[in-house]
Amino acid sequence: MTLIGNITAAAAWPRPPELPAPVFSDQRWLDAVFLHWRIPEEGAATFMPEGIRPDVFDGSSWVGLIGFRMEQAALGRGPGIPYLGSFNEVNVRLYSREPDGTRGVVFLSLDADRLPVVLATRAAGIPYVWSRIRQQPPFLGSKGRTQLPADGTATAGSTDEFPVGYSVRRFGSTGARSDFTVVPKLREPATDPLSVFLTARFGMHGRFFGKTAYVPNTHQAWPLFHADVRQLSDGLIGAAGISVDGPPESVLYSPGVRTRFGRPRVIGTPG
Repeated sequence: MTLIGNITAAAAWPRPPELPAPVFSDQRWLDAVFLHWRIPEEGAATFMPEGIRPDVFDGSSWVGLIGFRMEQAALGRGPGIPYLGSFNEVNVRLYSREPDGTRGVVFLSLDADRLPVVLATRAAGIPYVWSRIRQQPPFLGSKGRTQLPADGTATAGSTDEFPVGYSVRRFGSTGARSDFTVVPKLREPATDPLSVFLTARFGMHGRFFGKTAYVPNTHQAWPLFHADVRQLSDGLIGAAGISVDGPPESVLYSPGVRTRFGRPRVIGTPG
């Protein structure tokens, strides 16, 4: 018997950590596309905040190009913020590790199509970029292409193939752009060690007001599926200062998860 979706993913995933109070944001990430390439560890190391090193799998660091639809982002445990709480995002990220083993991600860029969100997050030290982003095909509604129950998990509602992708155009005549579309293989759940390594991330490392900090989040296992690339033309990874060659080694799709963010901590201080 073949199990599909988050049943097998949950078995392969590490237990989500307890989130330090207070919760400062509640979000839903839907129709997520993950594209990943190997890069040398020393190349990733140049982008790590002080006190953080690259996380490595199979002898390599990894760079990811990830697109998703943010829905109903809220402050604290409140309701989703109208308009500003729902938008498309495409980010370029690396994988990080603290000396105590805490794993996270380091964002090199995060493109979003809500200018107030971009301005507010940049003021906090998060490298958001204002861009025009279109989901391909357009977003279907608050439940995306699958059912997203109140507990934040999701399962595939169909085994029919359908394309999912994102188109990014940074504002300005020299702005970078990206176009990528995949076709999920909903009969092929992704629970292999590499897929778990790339997606079981419960926080971000970054420099905030001159200090290295960790911003934690928690969510259930992504319901992950392998996918095939239908279209790929990207300039965002290169614009971030990283060179990749050839097709991505890992291509994944998820209908989505619900996530919560908790109290940040400065690296080197207790949680």
